[in-house]
Amino acid sequence: MRAETPPGGPEHHPEWGPFGVPLFDGPEAQSLQRVGVIDIGSNSVRMVIFDGAARSPAYFFNEKILCGLGAGFSETGRLNPEGKDRAMVALRRFARLAEAAEVAPLLAVATAAVRDAEDGPEFRESVRRETGLEIRVIDGTEEARLSAQGVLLGWPGAEGIICDIGGSSMELAELKGSGKVGQRATSDLGPLKLMGLTGGKKALRAHIKAEIGKLAKDFAERSDRLFLVGGSWRAIARIDMERRGYPLKVLHEYRMTPQGILDTIKYIGKTDLEALRATTGTSMERMRLVPHAAEVLRVLVRKLKPREIAVSSYGIREGLLYEQMSEALRKRDPLIEAARHSEAQSARMPGFGRQLYRFVEPLFPRARADKKRLIRAACLLHDVSWRAHPDYRAEVCFDNATRANLGGMTHAERVYLGLALLHRYKSSRTGTGFDPALLDLLPEAQVQEAEILGRAMRFGAMFAVANPSDHGTLSFRPKRKELILTLRTDAGRDLFGEVAQARFKALATAMGVVPIVKGGA
Repeated sequence: MRAETPPGGPEHHPEWGPFGVPLFDGPEAQSLQRVGVIDIGSNSVRMVIFDGAARSPAYFFNEKILCGLGAGFSETGRLNPEGKDRAMVALRRFARLAEAAEVAPLLAVATAAVRDAEDGPEFRESVRRETGLEIRVIDGTEEARLSAQGVLLGWPGAEGIICDIGGSSMELAELKGSGKVGQRATSDLGPLKLMGLTGGKKALRAHIKAEIGKLAKDFAERSDRLFLVGGSWRAIARIDMERRGYPLKVLHEYRMTPQGILDTIKYIGKTDLEALRATTGTSMERMRLVPHAAEVLRVLVRKLKPREIAVSSYGIREGLLYEQMSEALRKRDPLIEAARHSEAQSARMPGFGRQLYRFVEPLFPRARADKKRLIRAACLLHDVSWRAHPDYRAEVCFDNATRANLGGMTHAERVYLGLALLHRYKSSRTGTGFDPALLDLLPEAQVQEAEILGRAMRFGAMFAVANPSDHGTLSFRPKRKELILTLRTDAGRDLFGEVAQARFKALATAMGVVPIVKGGA
């Protein structure tokens, strides 16, 4: 095990990659549309092509092959022969796909299996000769830093400890809450390595306990949150969802309590793996690693004592994308950036979302900054699904908000945003395929507020197709229970026709207030 606190290095120079060379050739390359990363791990080989270096990652291409390069490493010290063959086939395919997609840069990184294997250099040379790919091997502490940066891509300003488990290693890193990565450590606690230990269950538990004890010394201060990165952790989280009957099947930002995850680990221990595989849709190659990973997680949770455990779908690959961003770009809100991009690409009138936000904002005078960003995101996204069939538009809007690959949102916030967009197109949730169990993720007051926001957007978008505030303004008097629309122009009075009147009245009804129109004819 090695641990270090990085005094400086690539993280202080975001335009540079982790290997001391620019990932982009120069400033002009910042406009490149596609950025590719090939991640060669101990269990899987994956290529991701990001559609540009945007603040919120857009996955143009994402493919994974479970090759098992690290299988049997404990006994042989070498890469698994079958795994090497499968990895080579995958890498030849990935190189061809990247070439066809005109990806630049394309960065191939390898972690513990290739790093530690006796024949690792030979494998790298074979890959270079057959595919032209130059594989760069990263050490454990660099792997920890990149995984931590991946978490920061989804959670700007995140604070806590990240734990990234691969097939042959497990890394910890400290997130300091200011976008900086602190202490880092690496260990051999990957499931493939653990499967090669002799001595039975007792020896396995003793080894895990000893190694985590060493790791914990470098992270003595208790952290409120533990972020889990890696396929084995995600498999355990899926099982936790099924055990709890959790209604929103989105792994990113899924939260668990320490006791809850310990209960799930017990459940895994007494349940047939094939049954778990069938209920969660997890591959058997991944599922066979789960018992060893679960034992590591059990000891880790008890030793670190986090108050909350969160799953991150972002890791090394997203960390490499984050590496390329300027500090100014890193500080942007990933949710708002994704919403802006979606509006620019798909809305009927890009730019109207900002105007709609200004129009409806007076209805939420007490909203804090975290709520205002959701309102703003909803306004930006209010029209991006307009091409969907009218009978299903509300349902499509809800699904897009709750299941999209968006960072910077809790599950409760996803449901809030989805409800607001659903009610942008439909007054009632009846007939939309909406699962009422999702309402358990939101307090009733938030459900009502999301509906009000949806009706407000529905009215504003109908009232005027250009800036509605040019023609009328909304004001809300909570104590008097009055919603006031002040029509400011002749055009505004003309625009306030029967349909707009009906939607204004429906908004007031949802708010439980009296609708008042001023400035009318």
